[in-house]
Amino acid sequence: MSVVPSTDSHGLSAGDAKLVYMVNQIATFFASQPHESAVSGIESHIRKFWDPRMRRKIRDVILAGGTGIDPLAREALDRLAD
Repeated sequence: MSVVPSTDSHGLSAGDAKLVYMVNQIATFFASQPHESAVSGIESHIRKFWDPRMRRKIRDVILAGGTGIDPLAREALDRLAD
């Protein structure tokens, strides 16, 4: 019997959905700051506190369409890829 991973309403696996939730929470925290400060703050937080596996996995989510990722978070994640 095979087990199919549970998915959210966007078709994300539970692990991917958790990362999207986490990055969106970070974006919510920084959203009250001016745009550039917010994006830089999100980028810095992810660089400092997310391990490389988490960063690779969220990059995979983006490559698959990035469904559900806050625009500020998406901009910060795009900078990490550069």
